[in-house]
Amino acid sequence: MGNSELVRTALYEEHVSLGANIVDFHGFELPIWYSNIKDEHLATRAGAGLFDVSHMGTFRLTGNNIKQWLETIATQRVSKIPSGHCGYTHFLDHGGYIIDDMIFAVVSDQEILGVPNASMIEVMWKWLNKNLPSDGSVIMEDLSPEMSILALQGPKSRDLLTAVMGQNNHVGRFRWQLTEINELDVSGWIQGTGYTGEPGYEIFIPNSDAPKLWRALISAGATPVGLGARDTLRLEKGYLLSGVDFCWPELEGATDFLARDSWETNVPFGLDLSHDFIGKPRVVSHSDADARWWGVKYLEKGPLPRPGKEVANLEGEVIGKLSSGAPSPSLANLGIGLGYLAGVVEGDEVMVVASPRRSVKAVVVKPPFL
Repeated sequence: MGNSELVRTALYEEHVSLGANIVDFHGFELPIWYSNIKDEHLATRAGAGLFDVSHMGTFRLTGNNIKQWLETIATQRVSKIPSGHCGYTHFLDHGGYIIDDMIFAVVSDQEILGVPNASMIEVMWKWLNKNLPSDGSVIMEDLSPEMSILALQGPKSRDLLTAVMGQNNHVGRFRWQLTEINELDVSGWIQGTGYTGEPGYEIFIPNSDAPKLWRALISAGATPVGLGARDTLRLEKGYLLSGVDFCWPELEGATDFLARDSWETNVPFGLDLSHDFIGKPRVVSHSDADARWWGVKYLEKGPLPRPGKEVANLEGEVIGKLSSGAPSPSLANLGIGLGYLAGVVEGDEVMVVASPRRSVKAVVVKPPFL
């Protein structure tokens, strides 16, 4: 998508009025920060951060036996998730490689709402359509252009949401509900999901309702947060980032290193091997010696861990490299990273080759880091 085609969300003018530093993010003009990454990160951990994530997609799937159909192409056992709850899943190609991951909400036995990543909306639209039942029993709609998504995250998020939208619009973690009557007359739905590891909400509303809800939540005490802190927040919790920690090998510019399956990502949710799904043979083919996605936490000071940096064992043998890495604001800027490492277990000490002249000792951990 060229610069002439950059998309502005319904909240673009709100970001500008707050002095946000706007960047091109997968074809969308979005704030990287308002004040600075560290302050916005810590405000989310201690209070409530407000994010514009309207670049994410929104799909509606309807039809009889919708859950049973979806789990034939999803790593999650969708049929086990009751109505009113949300789930997380990977979608694999026939070779077993992750195309994308997705949060979804089971509205009913006949309706599911999915949230594809911004850069993968078109790819996932094509993949899901390609695998629809041949009898036309499942219908897909792309609601993305007409919907805004506000993420309110942090320990004070419930207080702020209920102050603005009423107690009846609180929804528990990984739950879903339509918005109830509220003073702002905002319609849509609310999910108890997010990308920070904090309690909170993702609020799906028509574009026309987004500015007034944004302003009301900030007036109630929410801190506006940009993409920079969104990344460090998810890093501390060990959440995968599509295109950074895995990448479908069919995409232009994809590398072999990031072509991964669900077993390799080592994520403790979203994978259920008790059912058959596209790509499963690769997932179950691994041995314990194969590389998996682990966290590393610095044990000493040194150049910070960054994506692409090699990781070696204490004998100097390279055992993998990082896909993500940064200083952790919640841990006094301690270096933390995530990457694919072979032959390690939690507690092993390794060396991050942080620069040509300096390797830094670190310990292998299973995220989250906090």
